[in-house]
Order: sequence, then C-alpha cells, then structure tokens
Amino acid sequence: MMGWLNIGSLLLGLIAWILPVINLMRNKKHEHKNWGVLSVISISACAISLSFQIFYNYHLVKIEDWSALMDTTRAVVIATAVLLIFTFILNGLTFIVYRQNKK
Repeated sequence: MMGWLNIGSLLLGLIAWILPVINLMRNKKHEHKNWGVLSVISISACAISLSFQIFYNYHLVKIEDWSALMDTTRAVVIATAVLLIFTFILNGLTFIVYRQNKK
C-alpha cells in the first residue's frame, strides 16, 4: 500500500512539469485564459508529490527500515531538488511569456 506513494509522487511530479509545457505550447496560439490556473495546479502537484515522499519516509521510519532509508535518502534529496527547480523554472517562464504577450 505504501509503495503507491512513490508511484503517485512520480506521476504528480510529471504533471507538475507537463502543465507548464502545455501552457508554453498554447502561447503560440495566443490562448491565455487559464495560464494562472494551470500554474497553480502545477505547483500544487509538485507540493503533493513532495508530501508523498515525506509520508513514505515517515513510513520507513515507523517500520524501522533503516537500510531502506539510508539507501534511498540521497536519491530522494536529489530528485526533490530537481523537481522543485524545474517546476519553478517552467512556471517562471510561463509567467514571463504571459507578461510579455500581455503588453
């Protein structure tokens, strides 16, 4: 059951990256109606994805699986940093493109 947290985290992380890309692709068609909503959903998906990883680490601590924690912590930290950085970059680019087209 707790293994689903990792799958959910991965899927939500992908959603967090796909939504800003969709926003940027729609920019060429000059459709700017829902860019803010998609950006909020993207950042929310990123936050929920990271929460799932925290819940999974808590589960490992609760069952005292220290070897699993030691084996996966570095990868989780790197994945977290990459997810956060790229989500903010993609949403920032969406914001910049929208503001330039607004003028």
